[in-house]
Amino acid sequence: MATTYRTCPVSGLQFEDQAEKLMRWNAVAGVLALLAGGITALLVILTRWPAIKLLPADQFYLILTAHGIDMLILWIIFFEMAVLYFASSTLLRCRLAAPKVAWAAFWLMVVGSIMTNVAIFQGESSVMFTSYVPMQAAPHFYLGIILFAVGALIGCGIFFATLVIAKREKTYSGSIPLVTFGALTAAIIATFTILAGAGILLPTFLWSVGLIKEIDAQLYRMVWWGLGHSSQQINVSAHVAIWYLIAAVVFGAKPLSEKVSRFAFLLYILFLQLASAHHLLSDPGMSAEWKVLNTSYFMYFAVMASMIHGFTVPGAIEAAQRRKGYTNGLFEWLRKAPWGNPVFSGMFISLVSFGFLGGISGVVLGTEQINMLMHNTFYVPGHFHTTVVTGTTLAFMAVTYLLVPVLFKREMILPKLCQIQPYLFGISMSVLGLVMMGAGTLGVSRRHWDMAFSGAPFQYEWPGAAYLMMGLTGIFGVLAVLGGGLWILLVVGSLLFGKKLDGGKVSSQPTPIPANTQASSAVAHGSDHVAVPGTVVLALLLFVAFVLYYFVNWKYLSEVWLLS
Repeated sequence: MATTYRTCPVSGLQFEDQAEKLMRWNAVAGVLALLAGGITALLVILTRWPAIKLLPADQFYLILTAHGIDMLILWIIFFEMAVLYFASSTLLRCRLAAPKVAWAAFWLMVVGSIMTNVAIFQGESSVMFTSYVPMQAAPHFYLGIILFAVGALIGCGIFFATLVIAKREKTYSGSIPLVTFGALTAAIIATFTILAGAGILLPTFLWSVGLIKEIDAQLYRMVWWGLGHSSQQINVSAHVAIWYLIAAVVFGAKPLSEKVSRFAFLLYILFLQLASAHHLLSDPGMSAEWKVLNTSYFMYFAVMASMIHGFTVPGAIEAAQRRKGYTNGLFEWLRKAPWGNPVFSGMFISLVSFGFLGGISGVVLGTEQINMLMHNTFYVPGHFHTTVVTGTTLAFMAVTYLLVPVLFKREMILPKLCQIQPYLFGISMSVLGLVMMGAGTLGVSRRHWDMAFSGAPFQYEWPGAAYLMMGLTGIFGVLAVLGGGLWILLVVGSLLFGKKLDGGKVSSQPTPIPANTQASSAVAHGSDHVAVPGTVVLALLLFVAFVLYYFVNWKYLSEVWLLS
């Protein structure tokens, strides 16, 4: 069958037919995984809420395992596959490499995700997201993750091959667009991540079927976090690329310095996954030198990269707004931004929450001495809900409001609810992360289903603030689930009942990018050198907040020293 290309009449984006179908199917699979993850999230929240304590222990750990797998691996990586195909075939206006292989990769991921969920709900694989040995899950739990990972690895290979085709067929000039460069960063990190997972999950699978006698627990933890934490670094690269995409599409914004932004992505490739070591800072098996080198000197290069993106994305928006005449005061550019557009509002809430909450707490967790205060407390999920959820998931939600009309050719239903959804989800999830971190600072455990330890021979009296924080976790957790559920309702409802839109012209060959369209903005090169005083002030606020919070945690640590 001949390859065809459809050009969206509104955005100017061009979709190769097989790439378009793969984007749709991967996005739909991701939404289904998010739905499963959201239902399990509600059950987890209602159990950790001290006033409700919904599930017994065995059911809680089963549900918690499903929640972690469905959210942190399945939902995000399915969606990221769609992002990779979009950033290569669509933005570079070229055919997709080996579409039959891409479809095989997708079905491998589907089979693997179903297999792992079946293993979990059969009740013999409640080993949680980390699946630490010597806890042992059913063999098809590990096999499902392996199949999913192989499918994702093949998908990354298809992405790389598509870039080669675009270069060979000269569908673009100069270097690849910054958004595609960000997706390339994500794919490179994904390749490392999946290989690390294969390096430990393959022998663990053989152990589960009895072919290997034992797995060294310390080795498992070290290699596994090359998968478990680095998979979240794929997310960071992907959602930062989406930030740049939305800034370009909504505002016609160019990065303050494209070279600096590309350098920041390069720092991600070199140093970001080293942050995996902060999960092992309390482990006795690793040397202090190894811990300090990975989580201090090397990890800070990745932190610097995030700070660059955190400055240049709002800076690019400010520069674009000031060019349009919004020059009064420090923040007219921000006040006059399209806050009623869920594409922008979702992206900006994602950026602020990821930077102020996820970024600062991540550096604190990555500091060896301070980490002792928060390790395996409720602080840890508080941190990654402000990175993976308000950072990555909200950015993915935001770009969906842009892509449903152009990719699925459907108008979004209930526009007022579309405007509300990013605020409901983003703000409630940000507060949820804050109160989770507050409870963790007071010592509430990360995974124990009952913070009161009911029936234990030795009781511990928590301060009233701990119960308050956990109660707020319940309230804002439910609100966040409602916000996520509303997004699923809006997206699925739009696909089923949204007004059909004109799909645009279909051609047998790629066509040039129309001028002054969303497509041309998304792939434009160049830098903007307009002064951005408002962004400078926001950056200074972030720095002051970080210094104060860092000092407070060292103060907490000094109180522990008295115990020695």
